[in-house]
Formats: sequence, C-alpha cells, structure tokens
Amino acid sequence: MLAPVCQPCARFGGEFLSRRIGQIVSRGRQRWLVRVFLGRERETRKRRYHNRTIRGTARRAQEYLTKMLRERELGRGLEGSEITLNEFLDRWLEAAAKPKLRAKSYRSYEGLLRHYIRPVLGGRILSTITPLDIQTSCQQLIDRGLSSRTVRYTHSVLRSAMRQAIRWRLLLQDPTEGVQLPRLGRREMRVLTVEQSRIFLEAALKTHYGPVFAVALTTGMRPSEYLALRWSVDWDRGTVSVVRTLERTAGCWRFAETKRSRSRRVIKLQGWVLEILRRLEATTSKRPKCDLPDAADLVFTTATGRPIHSDKLAQRFKHILREAGLPTIRLYDLRHTAATLALSAGVPPKVVAEQLGHASAAFTLDVYSHLLPHMQEEAATKVEQILAGPSLLRHRTGGKKRFRETGPKKPPKSANTAPEGSRTSIRT
Repeated sequence: MLAPVCQPCARFGGEFLSRRIGQIVSRGRQRWLVRVFLGRERETRKRRYHNRTIRGTARRAQEYLTKMLRERELGRGLEGSEITLNEFLDRWLEAAAKPKLRAKSYRSYEGLLRHYIRPVLGGRILSTITPLDIQTSCQQLIDRGLSSRTVRYTHSVLRSAMRQAIRWRLLLQDPTEGVQLPRLGRREMRVLTVEQSRIFLEAALKTHYGPVFAVALTTGMRPSEYLALRWSVDWDRGTVSVVRTLERTAGCWRFAETKRSRSRRVIKLQGWVLEILRRLEATTSKRPKCDLPDAADLVFTTATGRPIHSDKLAQRFKHILREAGLPTIRLYDLRHTAATLALSAGVPPKVVAEQLGHASAAFTLDVYSHLLPHMQEEAATKVEQILAGPSLLRHRTGGKKRFRETGPKKPPKSANTAPEGSRTSIRT
C-alpha cells in the first residue's frame, strides 16, 4: 500500500494523478521518496518506477521530481539516475572504448580513470554529477602536483565517456563542458646536436643494439614501429615499409595496427644504414628461433631471438648516453632528434611530416616551432643571394656608387632675390 501523498502532489489532483506525473512521499524528518513512473514491462506488464530518496526540504524534492519528469519527456531514459559513475564507466570501457581503441590506448584510458576519476566521483550517481564536481576534481589533481598534460588528458577521457552517455540517452547534458582546464605549457624539447649524434652513433654501433639506434636516429620512427619492422626492405630503392607496431599486453607480445592510417608509410633509408642492415640480415639465420607468430622475420631482436621490449631498450639507451658522456634524454627523443636534424638541414617540412607519419606539415611545424627562427634566417639569406646581383653587392660593400647622394634641397632663388650685400631698387 502506498504511503500518503505529500502536499505538493496533492495540489496536482490527488493520488491517481500523482502516480502519472510522479510521487513525493514523506519518509520522516527532511527525508522524501521521489517516484517517477517509467512505464510497464513488456512481458510481465508490471509497473516500473524510478525511486530516489532526497534529504532536505520538500522544495528540493519537488525540484528533483520536476527535473526527472522533464528528462523523461525529452526522451532520456532514467537509467542514468540509477547507476553510479563506476558502473557506467565499466560498461563504457567494455562496450564503447575497447572495440575501437588499440590495446595500449585502452590501458591508458582505464588507468587514468582508475587513478584519478573513480576515487573522487566513482560512487556518485551518474545524472547528479555537475560541471562544478568535475572542476573540483580537476583542481584536486592539480593540487596533487600532476602535470597540466595529465589533467587535460584525464578530462578528455572523461569527456569522451560522458558524450557516449548522451548518445545512450543516459544524460541530457555533458557535465564536462565549461570546465576550466590548466594551460598546457610547451615542454622544452631535448634533442641531440649533430656532434652529439655522431658521438652517440659511434658508441651505439659497438653494441648489439647499434642497428636499432641507427634506424631510430635517421628515420624518426616511433619505438613501437621500428621494433616491429620485418625483413621487407626494398634493397633496390633503399626503402622500408611501416605497416604495424609491436606491443606488450598482459605479458604477451602482439602486433597491432599503426597509430593512424597516415602512419602507414614508406621511408627512405640512408646509404650507410642500408649497409648495416645488409650485414645484419646475413646473421639472421644464426638467431635462435622464436615461438611468437610472425616474429621470425623481425629485423631487430634480442641476442636470444626474442622481440625487444621498449622499456629494456630505453634502459640500454640511457646507459650508452652515460658511457659516452652525453646528456640524458628519452628514447622517444631520438624521433625528435631525427626531425630536428632534417629540418635544420633544409629538408622541406612536408617531406619531414611524411617521414614522421604526421597528419600534416602544419602539425610538424607546430611541434618543432623552435627551429622556425633559424629556418627563416636561412631562407632570408638564400632569397637575398638570388635577388642581389653583382652590382647591388658592390654597392653594399663600398664599390662605385651608382646613385647620386641626395640631401635636403635648397630653396629656389626668386627673381626678386639679390645677392647679399648688393643694392636693389624697388619699382613702385
């Protein structure tokens, strides 16, 4: 038997009408049960209700009821008012994120939500999360000392989940909109200079991983790309094809698609690198066989014939830097070094963008904008050499002057002006 209908519902026409538009039932001091009729089950024809206990005044309960009725009229299911953010994120990761993300990206999404979102907002009802709640959580991440990039990346993942909730009709509005995010400062790019690159290559080529570092420094590939290369080198053209990546997932090796379709590309190898790969191919038959499918034709492997883990390679990379007395940079910075050397050598940005697998040359120039002043100076010098012929060069260096020097013009002499000291007569 239903409890007595509260006064706000009674004003709308009594208990029958309240069942149609919703109910507010008193459950004690400052406690109200809000019920919204959702329809009937298809098979059993039993009534379905959305139930929510509101603490506070009757006005607050009425406001919540009005909001739920409005969302029902707009066609949004009220499941978002019944599940927590944790429950929704579990469904979103499994049903929406996992099918379209690479394994590495999926682990990154899941880790960000587990560490930074679930502990703060995970227990909240999905439909009750407001922009202020998300703004507060972002500020807490900043107070913990996280970088602006991490905060913005976490917010981006949560925003993707909330937009899917809108498409699933669990929410009417995106609570991540309007949130003020920390400014993303440009991180100082650390790369090797030309001389440092020579010293590094001389030291690296003495080790087992020398060919790996030679390819990384001269092509600008991502670590997951050059570690997945197979022996499909076009020896006549001196090119290699990037068509897959190598990942370590749940203790197992797997090959995956490239980061984006643009990342599938053909890269021209330098002559001396091509010669190193020729010598390396001659020794592949002596490698121990690996039981990983499609790993038998890997270009780069460990001494035991296993795929190379990027983390292990990074450790070896830093060890070589220390031994050679070079500044410590990340393994991924070899990619930035390759781009920097190419742009500094005058290679067109469009060609560098294609080699790196960037979406556009504009993106390449934005990433490596620190080189623009140097490139503009060289461009101005080259254009000047084209335009300035021998005659202009002689004029600039103090040769024979071709143009008369100009100065302030003297006022013209008037017909009635006589030389100073002479006697003049004025006719009247």
